[in-house]
Amino acid sequence: MRILLVGASGFIGRHLARALLPRHEVLWAARSPPPWHDPALHHLPVDLARDTHIDAWLPRLAGVDAVVNAAGLLRESGTQRFDAIHVAAPCALFDACAVSGVRRVLQVSALGADDGARSRYHRSKQAADDHLRQLPLSFVIVQPSLVFGADGTSAALFCRLAALPLIPLPGHGRQMVQPVHIDDVVDALRILLEAPDVPPQLALVGPEPLPLREFLAALRAALGLPPARAVPVPMPLVRAAAAAGERLPGALLDRETLGMLERGNAAPSDAFAQVLGRLPRPPSQFIAPGFEQQALRERAQLAGLLPLLRWSIALVWIATGIVSAGVYPVADSRALLARVGLHGGWAALALYGAAALDLLLGVLTLVVRRRWLWIAQIALIVGYTLIITVRLPEYWLHPYGPVLKNLPLLAALWLLLAFEKR
Repeated sequence: MRILLVGASGFIGRHLARALLPRHEVLWAARSPPPWHDPALHHLPVDLARDTHIDAWLPRLAGVDAVVNAAGLLRESGTQRFDAIHVAAPCALFDACAVSGVRRVLQVSALGADDGARSRYHRSKQAADDHLRQLPLSFVIVQPSLVFGADGTSAALFCRLAALPLIPLPGHGRQMVQPVHIDDVVDALRILLEAPDVPPQLALVGPEPLPLREFLAALRAALGLPPARAVPVPMPLVRAAAAAGERLPGALLDRETLGMLERGNAAPSDAFAQVLGRLPRPPSQFIAPGFEQQALRERAQLAGLLPLLRWSIALVWIATGIVSAGVYPVADSRALLARVGLHGGWAALALYGAAALDLLLGVLTLVVRRRWLWIAQIALIVGYTLIITVRLPEYWLHPYGPVLKNLPLLAALWLLLAFEKR
């Protein structure tokens, strides 16, 4: 078959593309080209923010047998809006499919996109689903629950929570979830594309619903970690964090996602198991033992430790700035600066300028995540260390190790620099 895969660069889309390629020709419909080469894979540039009319899709459907719409976004940003990505562009695509005689349309919606939906995410998904239901097409609307995969954003978040020494739970973690593995989702999508008869709608869920706290415990065990104590977080604090998350780019928690979690995310799994020809895997089998387990565990633990490292370094800069500005006797500070060769106004400028710079670096460490910030701190510490080495070498032998402590601090900054996203 010749399959048009919209949203191919997304989490589900790229997994599905790999699964289809051995047997089918795939049109990779996305703004960015595929990250790997295959003679049966063809890039078809699309921009769902603009391709909201049927005329944009009709030429792209020439010779296409089936269409999969796996495009979606959890949060709006810039030109990426729910009305365009979830509603206008998919509806135009579905209309073009009806005109072009496409044999099968598969719409990747979301569990919870129904009449009880309250979030804009779910309501926008439901709008496209309802439009598709009215068209003379062979279609399947699949509604995945929380999809887990080693390279998925949500999987990274939940593994990170599960790997913490104390696992924070919203409320008491009683929110019901029914996560499904990406491999089961992809198997079902491939079967639905190839089967002669398909149901009009199918929930893609794990074998049974379970409370969030049990899901995190299962993930922790699958990561090969011993049991950990769970810490209930009062819901007012969780809601405050969700409100703050709306102002942070890339944050997965906002008031809408929290509302979706509180509503629950579960459905019967019988029809899904019938399509698969087996039971979907439970969370205890989400992570394969061996290399995948080790890689996910180390990544999750590192993701939990890096913020702690950032906060610790920020505290060092802020405390140093406050102490230098006057908590430490100014006369003693001036005496040290005199030994370095700074006197009078230059000494005052160096003392209070360095204190202000330390405070600034501390605040920036809390609010900015940029490689230049770590490089600047490394350069400043190296500069301080060289000056002390030349002018005050005895501090290398001080019993409290004030200069020696620069070495682990430099190592910590280098670690942050290495793992900061480019």
